[in-house]
Amino acid sequence: MIKLICIGKIKEKYFQEAIKEYEKRLSKYTKLDIIELPDLDYSEIDKIKKEEAKLILKHLRPNDNVIVLDIFGQELDSLELTKTIMNLEQRNSNLTFIIGGSYGLSEEIKTRANYHLSFSKLTFPHQLFRIIFLEQLYRTYKIRNNESYHK
Repeated sequence: MIKLICIGKIKEKYFQEAIKEYEKRLSKYTKLDIIELPDLDYSEIDKIKKEEAKLILKHLRPNDNVIVLDIFGQELDSLELTKTIMNLEQRNSNLTFIIGGSYGLSEEIKTRANYHLSFSKLTFPHQLFRIIFLEQLYRTYKIRNNESYHK
């Protein structure tokens, strides 16, 4: 089972449709639970990150294998990502990925993580990144099942 915790809601219909498409594709391989948490609007960045952490922690169980999407995390190619996910699943089949808000994740959440993953040093809009993440997750399942997928 894959749980994806995201700060921010997807408002644009075209992004929602792309997400639904990858949810449908992934349903062949795994149960996917996407949890959207609200963007918070405080004047202090530290307060935003602290309050977002509280929201995230409500959705984590002690035995969850937590992978945070972190610009300072490990950068992998698609084959390495597949191997990493497979190794993490062997330790615990409950994988929980976390995509933080505009200001990133609190140290509390980063410390709770079992793995820090970076897709790039680039900054992506959160709505678009969610689609990129789901596409790579789908690609991971295609690779691990030796199924063809465009390159």
